[in-house]
Amino acid sequence: MKSNRRNFIQKLGLGAAGVGTMGMGSAMPLTAHAQAFGIKEKDDEQILFVGDNIAVANTSYGKIRGYILRGIHTFLGIPYGADTGGENRFMPPQKPNPWAGIKPTVWWGNTAPQIMEKRYADQYASFVDHWNYDDVSEDCLRINVWTPALDTKKRPVIVWLHGGGFVNGNGIEQDGYNGENISRLGDVVFCSLNHRLGSLGFTNLAGVAGSRFAASGNVGMLDIVAALEWVKENIANFGGDPGNVTIIGQSGGGAKVCTLMAMPSAKGLFHKAVALSGTTLSGVNKEYAEKLGAVVLKEAGLGPNEVGKLQQIPWRQYIDIANRAVASLADEAKRLNLQRGGYAPVADGQFLSDKPFFSDAGHFSADVPLIISTTFNEFAPSRTDASLEKVTLADVQEKLKPRFGDKSADIVDAYSNAFKDKKPIEIWSMIISNRKNAIAAADAKASQKAPVYVAWFGWQPPLFDGRMRAFHCDDICFWFYNTDLMLTHTGGGARPRRLSEKMAKSFLNFVRTGNPNGGGLPAWAPYTSAKGETMILDDVCMLKNDPDRDARKAIV
Repeated sequence: MKSNRRNFIQKLGLGAAGVGTMGMGSAMPLTAHAQAFGIKEKDDEQILFVGDNIAVANTSYGKIRGYILRGIHTFLGIPYGADTGGENRFMPPQKPNPWAGIKPTVWWGNTAPQIMEKRYADQYASFVDHWNYDDVSEDCLRINVWTPALDTKKRPVIVWLHGGGFVNGNGIEQDGYNGENISRLGDVVFCSLNHRLGSLGFTNLAGVAGSRFAASGNVGMLDIVAALEWVKENIANFGGDPGNVTIIGQSGGGAKVCTLMAMPSAKGLFHKAVALSGTTLSGVNKEYAEKLGAVVLKEAGLGPNEVGKLQQIPWRQYIDIANRAVASLADEAKRLNLQRGGYAPVADGQFLSDKPFFSDAGHFSADVPLIISTTFNEFAPSRTDASLEKVTLADVQEKLKPRFGDKSADIVDAYSNAFKDKKPIEIWSMIISNRKNAIAAADAKASQKAPVYVAWFGWQPPLFDGRMRAFHCDDICFWFYNTDLMLTHTGGGARPRRLSEKMAKSFLNFVRTGNPNGGGLPAWAPYTSAKGETMILDDVCMLKNDPDRDARKAIV
């Protein structure tokens, strides 16, 4: 697939870099107009450095060469695992082959196989999220690293897990995922990664093919474990502390965070966790997953003794086969009353716990502090349809009936009573974006020793005539101090930057200590089920006690 890093060259200079700094100790944002930020001409010097002896680092498998941009050493597409194609398909990740000489790591690694046709068909979605995708290949186990220096300082380490459910995405699919600014602001090491997805990452063939394929339903998550093992073995060479690692993910990435906290092989590889707009308390039902694996074989026209042939089918063809299997098993998913079918981590009791997550006070996850955050308007129906701004509460009730049936009227009444200042379109958005699952995860985590902190992001972007609202993904760039980089989520400028500085600094405090307090937000008490302490993230931030509790009670 043709490379599509549309903004990369611009980011190498001042032109569209968004937030940047001239010095490692400063947090001053740079934009296209440096003079507007008081940068004197004598300071307007070279900001990108690349060459034979610049940004050269050691890894367990060989030396790599990156570049230095605005004082941040950057390494892109470092192999942390071998090619997952052929005989390695459906298998746990293998170590990469060592290399001689110095490997260039100045460009992103391959995106994991996924359906790319018509990915950019929706112009508004492409504009807003600025999707970035490179070549798609099963040789996709790559990690990116941003660090202030290649020294022995032992900086805290952040590992970012991308969204897209368990099916789509990559480690730099949105500009807001870039690690340069948070690395500089917090003097931390930032990593992001690609791993196997969808049917190539989560087809459970253990039931039909036996122990050789025991891990097949979870290899996509085992890839992430392998990346964390790479961090443990190598991050000290990048000025990082392998004993202070925070995992953070959004949407599907948030579910990956929760899943890692229930994987025995991940124990000790991270020490703090953040789940944004995505949580889960269980894996896919093992019985369903094994039946799905058997149906995949049938759809491929293969027998139980021919599983190996699945490893030779071109990946794009295999995804189509696997998707047909899901469709044919739809009734079985309903019979089992599954919250999630299809391809996702499997609760097999071996690689992933088959018990509800966070239910064991003695589990290693009990010692891991967690932040759970969602947005007010994960789904905003009117972003590109202004006519929906005129809906009435009666209209909203009708809109919700396919999902909530006869409960729709009670739910609308509950939310409109709890949020009297919201318009009907906003009530609709908040209901379909409700916090029920996030609070269920917070309640479960609150029973363990380490604290859980809960936030609710309500900042409203001034774009699309104010109809974007606090949508799914909007908050990511705030946590990473990238609001002037992800302009299509924020509009840029001082207003979003003020909130971003508070959120990013609180996040950095959490990364350092497991406690977000002291970063500019008001006092942030740990969540308890009794009070439901929730930090509202907006132009004016405040801690509230479970502001939507009565409204949520209407949703069963």
